This record gives sequence, C-alpha cells and structure tokens, in this order.
Amino acid sequence: MSPQAIKVETIIAAPIEKVWQAYTTPEDIVQWNAASDDWHTPSATVDLREGGIFSSRMEAKDGSMGFDFAGTYTRIETNRLIEYEFGGRHARIEFTPATEGVRVRVTFDPEAENSIEMQRGGWQAILDNFKHHVEANTAG
Repeated sequence: MSPQAIKVETIIAAPIEKVWQAYTTPEDIVQWNAASDDWHTPSATVDLREGGIFSSRMEAKDGSMGFDFAGTYTRIETNRLIEYEFGGRHARIEFTPATEGVRVRVTFDPEAENSIEMQRGGWQAILDNFKHHVEANTAG
C-alpha cells in the first residue's frame, strides 16, 4: 500500500457472513457496485482465491461510457480480509466485528487522473450502496 493510500469505511448492521457473501458474490455485486444512480454494473465475475481474477463491468446507464474494474486477488481470509492488485495498484478490504455489526474498511492506492477527494467520494459512495444493499436484504 502506498503512503498516500485512501481509506473509506462504514458499519453494516448484519452478520459478518452475510456481509462477506454480498461483497464476494457476483449476483450481489451487480446490485450495489455503482457510485451514482446514473451508473450500474451489468456483469461481474469472481474467482475468490489467491491468484484468482475478478472483474466488474461498470457502465453509464445511458451507454455513453464504461470500463472493466478488474484485478487479481493476492490474499483472502474468509470473513476477515481481501487484498487485491488492479492496474499496478493495491487494495485491502477488512471485515471487523463491531458493536453495531461489521466494520468494512477499504484502503486503496489512488490513481493519478482524478483528485484524492473525488476518488474517496466515489469509493465511499459505492461502499454506502453496499451497506444499503446488505441491510435491505438482511432480515431482522
């Protein structure tokens, strides 16, 4: 992780197994993986093992642009930790039990094209969508 790594986090009121499943299952990923309402993820693939590949196709809903967010898992600890490499950058997702549920913290190396604030905002918006998705689909 670079010294200028960006961190975003949230606390999700759900069992850790449910949070982990929603983060790592393509059928869930396509429902929450967007930073704004005018974007979506029409497809996702996950090979959840060290050395496994993941990819999420992210597109503007109007079809004007899109890209593949893809990388390679470098470390997996079920219900605890995911680390991956993407485009020469690294990310770490930590799942930690908290009084209110599960703390999910994402730490990632920034890219050079967009401001730190814009990147933090986009990743936080996706994490907020993830929280909403998990809590809306968790009974009780």
